[in-house]
Amino acid sequence: MKIISVVGARPNFMKIAPFIQAIENHNLENGGDIEHILVHTGQHYDVRMSEAFFKALNIPDPDINLEIGSGSHAEQVGYTMVAFEKVLMDLKPDWVVVVGDVNATLSCSIVAKKLNIKVCHIEAGLRSGDMTMPEEINRLVTDRLSDLLFTPDRLSSENLRKEGMSEEKIHFVGNIMIDTLEANREKATALKIENIIKENLIEGSNFPKTIPIDFGYGVMTLHRPSNVDSEEVFVPLIKFLLDEVSVDHLLIWTVHPRARMRLVKIGLWNTLLCHPSIILLEPVGYHEMIRLNMGAKVMLTDSGGLQEECCVLGTPCLTLRWNTERPVTLRENGGASVLVGNNIERIRKEYLHTLTLDRLPSRPELWDGHTAERIVEVILKFSKA
Repeated sequence: MKIISVVGARPNFMKIAPFIQAIENHNLENGGDIEHILVHTGQHYDVRMSEAFFKALNIPDPDINLEIGSGSHAEQVGYTMVAFEKVLMDLKPDWVVVVGDVNATLSCSIVAKKLNIKVCHIEAGLRSGDMTMPEEINRLVTDRLSDLLFTPDRLSSENLRKEGMSEEKIHFVGNIMIDTLEANREKATALKIENIIKENLIEGSNFPKTIPIDFGYGVMTLHRPSNVDSEEVFVPLIKFLLDEVSVDHLLIWTVHPRARMRLVKIGLWNTLLCHPSIILLEPVGYHEMIRLNMGAKVMLTDSGGLQEECCVLGTPCLTLRWNTERPVTLRENGGASVLVGNNIERIRKEYLHTLTLDRLPSRPELWDGHTAERIVEVILKFSKA
């Protein structure tokens, strides 16, 4: 059996690593009956955003790199479809495996189905209900086309049933991101916060005289256009960080290129660089972010993956979005996250409340580190049927 797996952006790398390992483990026990080919569309082409993650997670070099690069959504989808079609016509796989909700996920599932190749979607059924999110479009189309739908939680499975998906396609297997977390927890724990800061500090940013090792600092990531692109939204967020969050404790901000560009444009970059209680870091590696998360008093983020990791690690999390496709991570469902959007009054209220909370790890059903094994078992069983 021949399987092509597709990755396009950094969140995909963390999800594909355990799947590749599960295939390798299967092949060791069964004489190598699965031929696996990894295709990287090149949507994330920066070394910090791509190559470093492959090395850190022991993902083999891609067999094929389409080198699509940046561009508008239409450009990325279109160029990927053209390039990936040639790959499929040449290699003729039995399955195409796509993960997550990036443009590569959508593009490659469409091309595969047009060539009558079976598709399975890892992390199926996630829904935010927000059709202004490009990721929501990618999820909906990919799930509609896929032959196997691997869901991370029962809420996602129910979403698919409500949309009329046939029961035989839906397989609740757990969260593959947690496979990666569990496989790398020990390595992340061994890292020193001081070294992470030194090695990733943005030139000109403050290096603190003392660094609270655990539970004395906050961590922030911010990259979504809804938070970053509008000056009316972004500036009040920055003022809140400067005037309130950084007064309470040290704030470590791993700065996404999109946010950095906006900060320079609106004239706040130098203010942040010089602030004594704010540390600006380049985008950090997987293990480094896990270690920062492990020691944080609070996480402020608009990242989906960090919501999941905060849930399992127990880090109180303010999700800077009005909706989430991962409701299982919310405090109302036993998780660690609360939705605060980008309204400063709501952020302030929940932030002050969050500072009173203790870390409370929560592990949703089947978030046990064995999701990839279950996925491989289902694919094999489905192929033999």
